[in-house]
Formats: sequence, structure tokens, C-alpha cells
Amino acid sequence: MYDFIHIDEKWFYLTQKSQRVYFANNEPFPHRKRKSRTKIPKFMFMAAVARPRWGQDGQCEWDGKLGIFPFTDAVAAKRTSKNRVKGTIETKPIKSVNQIATRAMLINYLIPAIKEKWPPHEGERVIYIIQDNAKAHILQNDQEWQQHYKQDGFTLILTQQPANSPDCNILDLGFFRSIQSLMHKKMPKTVEDLSGAVTEAYNELHAKTLSNVWMSLQYVGNEILKHKGDNNYQLPHNKKKILEDEGNLPEQVKAPRWAVNECKQLVDEWRANQ
Repeated sequence: MYDFIHIDEKWFYLTQKSQRVYFANNEPFPHRKRKSRTKIPKFMFMAAVARPRWGQDGQCEWDGKLGIFPFTDAVAAKRTSKNRVKGTIETKPIKSVNQIATRAMLINYLIPAIKEKWPPHEGERVIYIIQDNAKAHILQNDQEWQQHYKQDGFTLILTQQPANSPDCNILDLGFFRSIQSLMHKKMPKTVEDLSGAVTEAYNELHAKTLSNVWMSLQYVGNEILKHKGDNNYQLPHNKKKILEDEGNLPEQVKAPRWAVNECKQLVDEWRANQ
């Protein structure tokens, strides 16, 4: 899985409807003002992560983080108000996250991030970019993408994760939840603070958290095999922390042979009936 990149989009809200906060003695209660609970400012971000690299001594050689990019525009205010004067540059979410916006994000932000941050390698490197099946995503045969997917020794292949399987994406499996939890602790007050808080939370999250999610993905793959491709399973808890402390945490999880054989038999029967 060291040649895989997982990308996904998520809405991040400026604040939650309810949030638990601990106060010191006589500390004033923070007051939040919004027009409505249904009108809380939000931005959509695209995150991209790969599997972290660890050295023989247990030190992190690369954290696997390629970046988290907001779908926003810088717009000048059209009129003066009590909050700002005319012409002030404001950060606004783009009107529609469609294939045009996604394509621009991949070409203008993700590809440069891969070329800048990917660990050193020799020769041609083929990297698979895993995404879900949202309509806003482009496919590998997209004409404009075909002009950019080969650059500086990299060959980038867009591919889709299995349908109705959110657990097959690292970000949905657990990384987004960790970012969101850390972001809300920063208590952003403006939309500019929101963008910065999300980026800071993404960068501050420990590489071991991301590495553990990649391990969970392998265990999820085993559960899918055991249930013959169905998503009717419980997320496995395999005591990764205990195994790591004992020095028994594997780099690669082995699949049960019986589950593999049963799934191969199902595939052969399906092909025979086509």
C-alpha cells in the first residue's frame, strides 16, 4: 500500500451546535453569534494522504501527508457594511464543487504536492489515487487529466474504491474524524480562522494516527473477504497499540486463505454465468 494515495472531500463547520467546554473558576462563558443553527459557515476541503514511512529504528521518515486544500475563492466585498469596507478581500466557498473544481484541485494542488513531498525514488513511479464514486470526481480517461498524469517520473492513475464501501477510504475510516475533533478544540471564530484551524489540525495530527488507520484498512479488507464482498460487518478492533508495544504489530496483514478461496469461487461462478 505504499504506492496508494487516498483523496476525499469533507465539509468542516465553523462551530458545532453544541460543544463541551471546561472552564476555570470565574472564567467568562464564551458567547457565539449566528443567524441560525442551520446557517453555520462551512467550507469543503479535499484531503490527500499516503501511508507513512517508518525507519528501522522506529522513527518516522515521512508522515504521508500530502495536504488538505479548501474549495474557496478570494472575493472583494461589493459594498460597505458594519463588518468591513467595500473592496475588502473575503474568503468565500466556491458556488459548486463539480468536476471542473475537482479537476483543477487535482492538477493545480495535488500533483505539485506529490512531486514536492513524495519520498525519493529511482526510475518511474506508478501511484494509484483512490477516490470514491461521487459525480464530482473525474476518471482516468478525462481528456485534460490525460495531459498531466505523467510528470517528472510519476505516473498517476485515478481509480475508484468499491461502491457503498466508505470503510475502504482512509479518510472516511478514521482520519477525518481525528482532524475534526482537533480542529474544534481551536475554537475558530471567523471563516479565515476556520481554514487555518483545519490546516493546523491536519498538520499537527501525529503520523502514528494515520499509520494506524492504514492498518485498520487491511483488517477491513479481511472482513469484506469473510463476508464475501458484503458491507454487513462490524469494524474490527485488533489491539494495535498492544501489538505495537509488544513489537508484534505487522506491516502487512495476511488474509485468511479460506476466505480468499471462497471469494475466488464466487468470482469464477459469476464469470461463468455471464
